[in-house]
Amino acid sequence: MKLYTLTCHQAIELIKKGEIKAEELVLSVISMIEEKDGKINAYITRTFDSALEEAKRIDGLSEKPSLAGIPIAIKDNICTKGILTTCGSKILTGFIPPYDATVISKLKDAGAIIIGKTNMDEFAMGSSCETSAFGPTRNPHNLDYVPGGTSGGSAAAVAANETILSLGSDTGGSIRQPASFCGIVGLKPTYGRVSRYGLIAHASSFDQIGPLTKDVTDAALLMKIISGYDPADSTSIKIDVPDYLKFLEEDLKDIKIGIPKEYFAKGINPEVKSVVLQAVDLISKIGAQCEDVSMPHTEYAIPCYYILVASEASSNLARYDGVQYGYRAEVRSQKSEVRLLDMYRKTRSEGFGDEVKRRIMLGTYALSAGYYDAYYLKAQKVRTLIKQDFDKAFEKYDALITPVSPFPAFKIGEKMDDPLQMYLADIYTVTINLTGVPAISISCGLSKEGIPIGLQIICKPFDEQMLFKIAFTLEKYLDRVKKELYNNKALTLEREI
Repeated sequence: MKLYTLTCHQAIELIKKGEIKAEELVLSVISMIEEKDGKINAYITRTFDSALEEAKRIDGLSEKPSLAGIPIAIKDNICTKGILTTCGSKILTGFIPPYDATVISKLKDAGAIIIGKTNMDEFAMGSSCETSAFGPTRNPHNLDYVPGGTSGGSAAAVAANETILSLGSDTGGSIRQPASFCGIVGLKPTYGRVSRYGLIAHASSFDQIGPLTKDVTDAALLMKIISGYDPADSTSIKIDVPDYLKFLEEDLKDIKIGIPKEYFAKGINPEVKSVVLQAVDLISKIGAQCEDVSMPHTEYAIPCYYILVASEASSNLARYDGVQYGYRAEVRSQKSEVRLLDMYRKTRSEGFGDEVKRRIMLGTYALSAGYYDAYYLKAQKVRTLIKQDFDKAFEKYDALITPVSPFPAFKIGEKMDDPLQMYLADIYTVTINLTGVPAISISCGLSKEGIPIGLQIICKPFDEQMLFKIAFTLEKYLDRVKKELYNNKALTLEREI
């Protein structure tokens, strides 16, 4: 048995029954990382020694916690005590957090084993996992293509069987888009559902931590562990967390789903449109009622998002100046006041990459005197209008279904010289972060190049259980369709032979 191919729920059962050991599972995953990651570059930091020690400890327990022995990869912007945490940036060179993020504490309590920290777009700014100071991550389905961003390392690690589970963060699609490009499941929870304590901030009113997994059941398992109120996070909401596993049932009767027509308009790749609409047809056949709906302010989402996110990033990243931690540039001036200013300037110039600098400058401009009302304040008003579109839609529909990206994964380097084209990759995902609602990406087909294409299911705030119900049902039916196609193809080949 190739243990690295197991889903989390399969591995849990085998460990509990004593049919496999946690150490065997960890060693199996390590073997895949050593075999594949030289080409994929999903990991920045590997923690094999501590992972094996923890696996041996768990194997010695008579009563095992819920995620006992399950290897998990952590995006490198989530603080892990005693483990290098870089945000994919030179400016955090040598930074080792003295504490664990709340989600990490919960995972450790559940018995999960950290196998390493994954590559990402620098400070979670990008859409392709190409802006990292540690080089780009590649798509396991085709190494010439991007895995999506910014949680590209976490998605690629799951898709390549270099981990069983992974955590990412989502500011404007950074979990869902790489999940779509890599053919796995990625969930962005409701804002406030999962603690952000210990997540290194990009844009504080947008960021959320969420799971990237091999199937919907694993996503429900992981969400059950990491969700819940945290007094250490002022944006955490004190609300009960359902047992998401109880909602994994195949029943879409009486469920109403809206299909926003603006998400299928001009600019969408024909393959993406066809694959997603085929999945919508399948959902209709299963029993859900699908109707077109209008979200009239969708066209303003990208400019609104990039003004607000850049503004928050400009503020959040002001703390990286070379004084307390991370990279510090050398200066040679004899005058102390000149040395200090030069050190600030050189540290930030040398420590940040081009995309981070671009967003800091954009955000600083939008917040500056004379431009605040014209840009930042106006964008906040548009954010309200976009939220009202969703509020109105959810008065009638239980969920919305859209593409995740207007195009499939693209080749490495293809869009790096055109920031606007790169930003447009997020056109269908940023609205979710602008409004704080939950959304999940599941794979629903392939492009002609054999690269996965995902669809996005969106629900009202704190209704992740409905997300899981729809996604689980669709996943099961899509699996059956794939098996039928495979069996028919096999029969045809048999006749030809």
